[in-house]
Amino acid sequence: MPVSDAVVVGGGLAGMLAVGALLDHVDTVTVVERDRYPAEPVFRKGVPQSRHLHVFLTGGQRALESLLPGTLAELEAAGARRLEAPRDFLTRAPSGWQRRYHEGRHSMISCTRPVFDATVRARVLADAAKSRTRVAVLEGSEAVGLLGGADRVTGIRVRSRDAGRAERELPADLVVDASGRGSRAPRWLAELGRRPPREEVVDAGIAYTTQMFRPAAPLDAGIAVQARADCPRGAVWCPVEDGNWLLTLAGVRGHHPPTESAGVLDFVASLDEPHLRDHVRAAEAVAPAYGFRDTSNRRRRYEAPGGVPDGLVVVSDAACTFNPIYGQGMSVAAMSARALRDIASARDLSAPGFAAAAQAATARAGDTAWMTAVGADRPYAAADDTTPPGLPERLRTWYFNRLVARAAIDRTVGAAFRDLTFMTAGPGRLLAPSVALRTLLLPRRPGLAGPPVRPRSTVG
Repeated sequence: MPVSDAVVVGGGLAGMLAVGALLDHVDTVTVVERDRYPAEPVFRKGVPQSRHLHVFLTGGQRALESLLPGTLAELEAAGARRLEAPRDFLTRAPSGWQRRYHEGRHSMISCTRPVFDATVRARVLADAAKSRTRVAVLEGSEAVGLLGGADRVTGIRVRSRDAGRAERELPADLVVDASGRGSRAPRWLAELGRRPPREEVVDAGIAYTTQMFRPAAPLDAGIAVQARADCPRGAVWCPVEDGNWLLTLAGVRGHHPPTESAGVLDFVASLDEPHLRDHVRAAEAVAPAYGFRDTSNRRRRYEAPGGVPDGLVVVSDAACTFNPIYGQGMSVAAMSARALRDIASARDLSAPGFAAAAQAATARAGDTAWMTAVGADRPYAAADDTTPPGLPERLRTWYFNRLVARAAIDRTVGAAFRDLTFMTAGPGRLLAPSVALRTLLLPRRPGLAGPPVRPRSTVG
């Protein structure tokens, strides 16, 4: 096998998962990371969403275990909490409260982002030490451009962030851009004389705020209050490690949550949900509130024909970002990394066409998440949205909204809906005859009038 070298731009979660995907498929991987890793799991400036709620869904869990076996157990040993759906969540949908019961199909893992990042990074570096691939991490460094030309990328230019350090070149057979929402790949491609990718944007103007608490008496389930037409605000109350819980508040334009701790309880009260309000009031705040506003859904179509030159693959948030309120990003990062691993197992990464094949495979890993996030956000998007919906999308949105209402009260439809939202099945799952007929023909009914404090073994 010829000697092959890879560079991964970005040493966060997506970057480390990409390293895991390339182990034993290349001789060297050099990771270029702007920050310096802390000795202990702490919030990093380079991860702007790190203080907010993060969950890891079933599809992502399966991909992670396929890529890095044993990591889920290490996360739980570090304090991450596993919650089964719908048993371990009190969910108020626009039509009412969803029934709780043991289904045994899906779960989410909840912990703070520093714990998740540190656990995955330690697992990747431990696996690298046992592989034939040599991994080096350049901390405090940034990629400033691509090497090569319009048809093939041959490496990157990198610069230390320390004062007075000059640029240097890192040749590579493959460059993986995992630098996140702030990716500069479109500009770099333009500098090589290549057309930047077409972009799709759907921005609902949603903002959110998160604050960490320690409850006086923890619940046996998290709480999710979804936005509705007469109150386009919502909240999620979810356990993380060390006995703490995170409260994330969200609202569309004109209903943004406060970014100061003093306004958090008033915003919770405005949701008209006494169960959540009383529980949060009794809890002790252990950190200030933090806001986040960059929530648009943005997809750069690198997977389109001619979207990337040979030698470059753009993954995860650098290619496709979702409104973070839906908790899909980390799972998509793991699924994209698994797709990259599968392509690297089957093809020579320095051969013509590898980048295009890998780009298409990693993009498919995010298709379902994109559809659900855009479908949920489209009704709130600005009138001058750059990508107005066509008739097919309007029909999908109508059907999806009817299905969501049915899922809150119907075991069959609910199971299909969770298969989609937990990313273990594609959109076709929602069109199965048993699901479509119940969605279209059965009457819409409200959910429960109040939160089901205890789960039930059956559902009507």
